[in-house]
Amino acid sequence: MDRRDSTERAQEAGAQGTGAQEARTQGARAQEAPAQEARPYDVVLFGATGFAGELTARYLAGHAPAHCRWALAGRSRDKLERLRERLAAENPACAELPLLHADAADPGSLRELAESTRVVATTVGPYIWYGEPLVAACAEAGTDYVDLTGEPEFTDLMYVRHDARARETGARLVHACGFDSVPYDLGVYFTVRQLPRDVPLRVDGFVRTNAVFSGGTFASALTAMGRGRQMLRAARERRLHEPRLVGRRARAPLAGPRFSRETGAWALPLPTLDPRIVQRSAAALPRYGPDFRYRHYAAVRTLPMALGGAAAVGAGVALAQVPAVRRWLMERYEPGSGPDVERRARSWFSVRFVGEGGGRRVFTEVAGGDPGYDETAKMLAESALCLAFDPLPKTAGQVTTAVAMGDALLDRLRAAGIVFRVAASR
Repeated sequence: MDRRDSTERAQEAGAQGTGAQEARTQGARAQEAPAQEARPYDVVLFGATGFAGELTARYLAGHAPAHCRWALAGRSRDKLERLRERLAAENPACAELPLLHADAADPGSLRELAESTRVVATTVGPYIWYGEPLVAACAEAGTDYVDLTGEPEFTDLMYVRHDARARETGARLVHACGFDSVPYDLGVYFTVRQLPRDVPLRVDGFVRTNAVFSGGTFASALTAMGRGRQMLRAARERRLHEPRLVGRRARAPLAGPRFSRETGAWALPLPTLDPRIVQRSAAALPRYGPDFRYRHYAAVRTLPMALGGAAAVGAGVALAQVPAVRRWLMERYEPGSGPDVERRARSWFSVRFVGEGGGRRVFTEVAGGDPGYDETAKMLAESALCLAFDPLPKTAGQVTTAVAMGDALLDRLRAAGIVFRVAASR
């Protein structure tokens, strides 16, 4: 890393807060540091016995540093003990792993959980149903928080209700630390680093994967599809609370379908949380330039596949509006279930980015194995470890992975086997 890159990071870290607000944030983190160091745990994994939770626990068992004080949390002691036995069979050091009782329906237990650790990682969703009490507890306790949500309504409501308190206590609330939305947030961050400074930038992202989903993911997706009105209302409320950019612009418009010559595929717009996360990173980091735009697509090889995919999504959205149908569909996939080891071993993802600005054009890629589970567990665990142990910019409140962790998390994920590369530039 050269001196210019180090200077850029320092400048951007300073630009993330302004005036008195930045001073309050840094002061709060300085005051919280001694109290956090006195807490018994560095990282606690909540929801450890679910499908994604167990994969995350297995990753931590194999990759958490020896000095990391971590624990498992959930509502069933029996399930936690059985999970600990499975982890200990692979890593004997886990035989004495602490087990904590916490229930999403018991705010007192979540308050105790948040006060016991420096970082909480949670896999308990759908987050719109079960997530807020833990966010509130972490914001109040000054505890860093990471989750796997892909639910726009949830992130907007948590910003409105808990961002201000988290800024006061120094808590970093980092949503979407899995396949939603790390590859896109850090992928665009990586792409922007390859482009000139202080010029308008345009980035398009194209997603491809052959993966399948779990019952929990399916339930979250159906829940979001069936809450269109609530999602729009939450987005409007957030806009009333968010400060406006002055002298800069950051956009993530929903584009129409098109054939992408850059990727040789049909590009279908994806109205997911991911472009919103990218937009928030761009708004917070001046390195994205004075006028930034990101467009987010699924890349499909043939026109019939593109038409079929669009029709399937439309049908899913329509069916999700009927509560009885939505419940019936959720029952087809039991929460806690998911693809087996063999199916995950065959799964992969690739996100290709095309970035332009200042007369330069760059092609980058983020790629890895099974995106929804193995790689998501890796992303969540490394995000938690990054917040717990790495030197990071001074931030607080609801922040994105690029803003809170940036290069440190990118380096961790590269070391863990996720590809971030420049494919071509001119």
